[in-house]
Amino acid sequence: MVKAVFTAPEQGTVVQPIYQYSDEQQTHIKALREYADTLLLDSSDPYHKWELRWLNKPDTMPRYMRAAKWKLPDAKRRIEGTIKWRREFQPELIRPDDVKIEAGTGKIILNGFDKDGRPIIYMRPGRENTETSPRQLRHLVWWLERAKDLMPPGQESLVIIVDYKSTTLRTNPSISVASKVLTILQQHYVETLGRAIVTNLPMLLNFFYKGISPFLDPVTRDKMRFNPDLLELIPKSQLDSEFGGDFDFEFDHETYWKQIVDFCGIAEDGTRLEGYFDGPKNIHGELPSQYSDTESPTSTSSTTASVTSASEFVLPEMTPAAPELTEAL
Repeated sequence: MVKAVFTAPEQGTVVQPIYQYSDEQQTHIKALREYADTLLLDSSDPYHKWELRWLNKPDTMPRYMRAAKWKLPDAKRRIEGTIKWRREFQPELIRPDDVKIEAGTGKIILNGFDKDGRPIIYMRPGRENTETSPRQLRHLVWWLERAKDLMPPGQESLVIIVDYKSTTLRTNPSISVASKVLTILQQHYVETLGRAIVTNLPMLLNFFYKGISPFLDPVTRDKMRFNPDLLELIPKSQLDSEFGGDFDFEFDHETYWKQIVDFCGIAEDGTRLEGYFDGPKNIHGELPSQYSDTESPTSTSSTTASVTSASEFVLPEMTPAAPELTEAL
């Protein structure tokens, strides 16, 4: 068994989809960015640089335009809502120690990539170890941000595998909690869910999916699959052995947590170590940064989590971004 964490896709992976935008679509993307800039916090605000960091990410504006089906007024409404949410939640600045207890049993694990280069988040409700609280949502958001950190260049989405093995009525999240999770995913991480896979769902919990059905938007519903052949979607070398893969991963809380925190360069106060402002060095090291997090500690641990370097996967030819949606422009 191994304790190392996959931090890059399998060698030779072709990252997809990669979007190419028409001139008209690029005009809409630019207009959305100009609108978002009018909402930006004053530079004197401590959260200003983190807000600007998010707006500067190359996928932010295109994701919101695609989610709005290229209708600019709707995209403006959506991005304004997310900006307000991020100011309150501050997902980039969640302190590791504030959510570490939630990770003690491995109920959420980020490890491996699918055949398109999407990072995989495993959720195992049967491993629930805490009572319902706002910290559980912060823990989930912390992992969404780490998955964003691990996305190879060009990749904008992730895979979530929900494994209901050993789940009981007591450990399964309530419909109220599930609806809050869906709100965050669907409204504030738009176009980020590439696939949602549900496995080992007992008949006893069928009512749960009927209960959350009203909270599922059509896009999310279309991405859900129940008990698919995971080897058709994920390389055998990167799929957890519990699901038929060759990756015999041994979860050790302290070892695993340290690898993730170190690789992503997360400081104790939730900011980033020097050189990690734009994300892990071997993934984003060549990207220009407007800020360096000089107030953070400058040393990093010698723990090595990387298995495959970011230079060993391939970007495909770019494809048009949802050409069928151009009629909505």
